[in-house]
Amino acid sequence: MLSPTTLSFSVLALLLGEKPRRTGIYFYLGAMGATLAVGIVAAFVIGNKAASHHTSTPKTWVAVFDIVAGTLLLVWVLRLVRRPRDPKRVETMLAQMGKVASSPAIVIVGAGAVLANPGGFIPIALKDISQTNPSTGQYIVDWAFFSILSLLPLLVAIVLFFIAPARTQRTLQKARDWLFRNARTVAAVIVVALAVTLLYNGISGL
Repeated sequence: MLSPTTLSFSVLALLLGEKPRRTGIYFYLGAMGATLAVGIVAAFVIGNKAASHHTSTPKTWVAVFDIVAGTLLLVWVLRLVRRPRDPKRVETMLAQMGKVASSPAIVIVGAGAVLANPGGFIPIALKDISQTNPSTGQYIVDWAFFSILSLLPLLVAIVLFFIAPARTQRTLQKARDWLFRNARTVAAVIVVALAVTLLYNGISGL
């Protein structure tokens, strides 16, 4: 839910379009549709394969997955912190989202599916739900909850645009400026916390 990339693209989609409510709804539908589709497919393909017969310890491959995922996340953070800021990247993002926000509905839906989904958090969420030993129906319900939660800021912003559009516009502009200044720091904190959790779970499970 607090992924800086998802938040940044969502804020830009709402701010750069001439009709922010229209753009936001289509952007949300694209992101939600893509995220739900992944979970529904996983409910039948993955199901409860990650569930352990011994509730206190995970399967070996699950523990290895956690260790590998945690290590890759830490490597990514180190590269992110060492990489200098690139103002051109921001300009490119603004130009890209400016075009998307004024595009036909199908383009906005597609952009939402690609840009506003939970991204790298999806494989971890798929594995975590599978570990709970769910039925197919329960897997879909859990994934629907995860999907709604991960896109909650965008949904809240859309609702606020209907209630208080002018105030919401000002708030989102401030949020955009703050995200551009602090996105890397926020991303680093979230990813490090997730990586440490994965490494702890993986190592203790071996």
